[in-house]
Amino acid sequence: MRVAVTGTPGTGKTTAVEALEADPAFADRDLDVVHLNDLIRDEELWTDRDAERDSLVADLDAVGERLAGRDDLLVESHLAHHLDVDRVVVLRCHPEELERRLRDRGESEAKATENAESEALDVVLSAAVSEHGIENVYEIDATECDPEAVAAEILAVLAGERDPSAGEVDFVEYL
Repeated sequence: MRVAVTGTPGTGKTTAVEALEADPAFADRDLDVVHLNDLIRDEELWTDRDAERDSLVADLDAVGERLAGRDDLLVESHLAHHLDVDRVVVLRCHPEELERRLRDRGESEAKATENAESEALDVVLSAAVSEHGIENVYEIDATECDPEAVAAEILAVLAGERDPSAGEVDFVEYL
């Protein structure tokens, strides 16, 4: 099985997946975890630098080739839903909380606001549904959950104990 854990930057993907990796129940799943942003940076799977956003522009074709033939993966990144996967877990976070988290970690006001607006508009969720179908997307509102609770929800998705749930979280009032 190939699973993507994705969401707007600041929703808690990395922290939740780290909690998942520490859970003994996850070890039984026998999935290799790929922190995609690290892979892109470490293996230079990017085509350009976006100076305005202070980020790398990923070469998704090169990433796809790098991960081709590898089954039993859990890929974590705000880009993971662009890959060939069987299930997509989209972490969500209320835009006000998302802005706070991003500012707390040193992101600029502009970047925090841009990501909060993207979250309110369901940008990542919409792309995941468009690319993988609503029947393969699992939405988790991580706004008030600790990482272990989010990890437990991801485990439920992996075990087939949670139904697909795209479109249940609504932050449009933020706009």
